[in-house]
Amino acid sequence: MYCNIFDSFDKSQGIWKYLKMSAQMTAQKKTVLIVYAHQSLGSFNQAAQDVAVNVLEEQGYSVVVSDLYAMNFRAAATREDILGDLKNPDLFQYGDETMHAWMEGRLSEDIVEEQRKVQEAELIIFQFPLYWFSVPAIMKGWMDRVLAQGFAFSMEKMYNNGIFKDKKAMLAFSTGASKTMFQPDGINGDINVTLWPLQNGTLHFCGFQVLAPQIFWGPAHCPAPVRTAMLDGWRDRLRGLSAERPLTFAPCELFDLSFQGGFVLRPDAREELNSRPHGLTTGHHLGKPLPPDNQTDAPPQSGAGGGPSASRPTNFTSR
Repeated sequence: MYCNIFDSFDKSQGIWKYLKMSAQMTAQKKTVLIVYAHQSLGSFNQAAQDVAVNVLEEQGYSVVVSDLYAMNFRAAATREDILGDLKNPDLFQYGDETMHAWMEGRLSEDIVEEQRKVQEAELIIFQFPLYWFSVPAIMKGWMDRVLAQGFAFSMEKMYNNGIFKDKKAMLAFSTGASKTMFQPDGINGDINVTLWPLQNGTLHFCGFQVLAPQIFWGPAHCPAPVRTAMLDGWRDRLRGLSAERPLTFAPCELFDLSFQGGFVLRPDAREELNSRPHGLTTGHHLGKPLPPDNQTDAPPQSGAGGGPSASRPTNFTSR
């Protein structure tokens, strides 16, 4: 086998040149991290994860999976996450202590390993079943422990100016409810409101460009052909995922980023937004109707509703 491979090259190039070329090709591979949380190998979420791995690898990506339950990942953020002495042993403050530990290389080994995966990935997909309108506890623990201050954010580097502004992230999850139950007039309320804390308050806060979520509506209550169609739709979307535009968020430049100013909208920004029929984003609604599907669909190029204006495309949107 090896002789056949090397025989296909000019002998003058030599084996070492081939190996160097192979290593360079490997190093140039783009990486996707899938943070996965489900207990069952036979679950729909497992099937969705398998589809993502297969399609992305077919496209030449290197796919890394953090299977949190299989890893027995520890969800609790505790003193054990810091190696060595505390900066303030009299009052343990997890955020401050982990920030210093990250700066000094004293975080626990499991956190360091996950942070390495984040650094290497250009895209992170969070695959999970929706628990209590959020992620499962084990995935919340991953976010709490891995996305440490200093590593993932700081007061100077957040939102569209965040540390991971050149990376993309997205949620892919199943629900126990139907799509109609998460409509604005549905019993669970607007899914855009449900997604705001995760997509804006966690992912975009760290700088990620957040792609529209992949929502699998109530697969447990669907017949097999419908579940198959869901996976086929996910497969098709993954093939064009790299070309997708991210969701719209409010850029930091619209706000007075000072304690004196209260980190609120600048007067000139508020004045211009007053003429708009919708709020700026799901969270920045300004007492107006929410911009439709702000957390579920990326806006068209020219913008609409709460998206950017055609004449000032960079003023009121953060990618």
